[in-house]
Amino acid sequence: MAANDTTPLIERRSIDYIPEAERHGRLLSQFTLWMGANLQITAIVTGALAVVLGGDVFWSLIGLLIGQLIGGGVMALHAAQGPKLGLPQMISSRVQFGVYGAAIPIVLVCLMYLGFTATGTVLSGQALGQLFGVSDSIGILIFASVIVLVTVLGYRVIHFIGRVASVIGVIAFVYLFSRLMSQTDVGALLQIRHFSWSSFLLAVSLAASWQIAFGPYVADYSRYLPSQTSSVKTFFAAGAGSVIGAQVAMVLGVFAAAMSNGQFAGHEVAYIVGLSGTGATAALLYFSIAFGKVTISTLNSYGSFMCIATIISGFRGRLEVTRLQRLVFVLVIVGTATLIALLGQHSFLGAFKSFILFLLAFFTPWSAINLVDYYCITRERYDVPALADPNGRYGRWNLLGIGVYVFGVLVQLPFISTKFYTGPLVAALGDVDISWIIGLVLPAALYYLCAKKWHGTVPDHLILPKEQGALPTTDGLAAQA
Repeated sequence: MAANDTTPLIERRSIDYIPEAERHGRLLSQFTLWMGANLQITAIVTGALAVVLGGDVFWSLIGLLIGQLIGGGVMALHAAQGPKLGLPQMISSRVQFGVYGAAIPIVLVCLMYLGFTATGTVLSGQALGQLFGVSDSIGILIFASVIVLVTVLGYRVIHFIGRVASVIGVIAFVYLFSRLMSQTDVGALLQIRHFSWSSFLLAVSLAASWQIAFGPYVADYSRYLPSQTSSVKTFFAAGAGSVIGAQVAMVLGVFAAAMSNGQFAGHEVAYIVGLSGTGATAALLYFSIAFGKVTISTLNSYGSFMCIATIISGFRGRLEVTRLQRLVFVLVIVGTATLIALLGQHSFLGAFKSFILFLLAFFTPWSAINLVDYYCITRERYDVPALADPNGRYGRWNLLGIGVYVFGVLVQLPFISTKFYTGPLVAALGDVDISWIIGLVLPAALYYLCAKKWHGTVPDHLILPKEQGALPTTDGLAAQA
């Protein structure tokens, strides 16, 4: 499982199956990638929201941890699919939705990537603006340029950045925690315990939504691992990195918000760095904040590229992506996210909270369907070449999967509480948003019952493309079948 030194620095493949001869990497890289992706400023802000929006420190910490474990479990189950299938996550959705039908959730995934890239770019722009003494808008443009470069280089560079970000993140967070402990009475904050179901479940939802949002692309970064890699070990490597990194960051956010006396909202980056003082230390922290965002923003941009290529290839049957086309895709994606960031940078915190909670209505049903099908119905027995054939085993539109998905979205509407929309049953539940729980449980149960009876033909074993004669450049699944 050692890395292959002959693997090119610039990734040659995009959405195609990864042949065994090109597999490389170690499980440790999954841990460090997701640790680095979560030890960053947006996770701090997410944790802080639990307190900013009314919760106390003690119950917010517990709620966040519960949400991390639930959402991280969902995320890690998706990660375990990567080595077995050798495919990006959303390609495998064609089994449940059909070759054309998979475009429905994928379009929504693209919107998610744009939103997260834009919100992360806002915070990184603030950090770079302070570091270089320029405006936040200039900082946003500098950060966007870095993201374009790393995304174009692809898989190996992304994992390398993840390892470096993990080291820098651990050092920065240890220092920030030590400064925070010296400036506040943590014990006194933990003694304030005013339990409220609405605040507690908000904390659970914030953490769960954070983790579940990784589901649509987590397998993209485990698909290069050798196919014999243990699914259980992949689950724990990716899941532990994500849960530990996110919980550490959110704990810092909770304490920072609790001791800020209302000064945190609107000045997130400046307040966090202010814990360390000024001068060279502050400059290093601004750098660590910006660098920490490189990993997750690159994951979002890379995922957007993969999703767009997946949508196009679904309708064309085959897609050859040259390096120039890859660059154009990435420039359009990052350019759009940057424009959103520039336009929305002054109303970030409230919009971000509404955004990540509202996203749950669209991604929890998708996760439920995909995981139930993979682990309970097909049991890893996919026909990978058929994923590129609209006339093949999985067809153009899978009405069962699409129908359950629509049901999963609609059944949540009465329970959603966001700035965009509030359901009619929210007030009766004490303003508690339980939509994500409904969106996971009911679609999973319905899909399992229906698919056991009406599921299409399932192969006797996992069918992979023939690797002999596989093209050395990106050429789509059909070219290798």
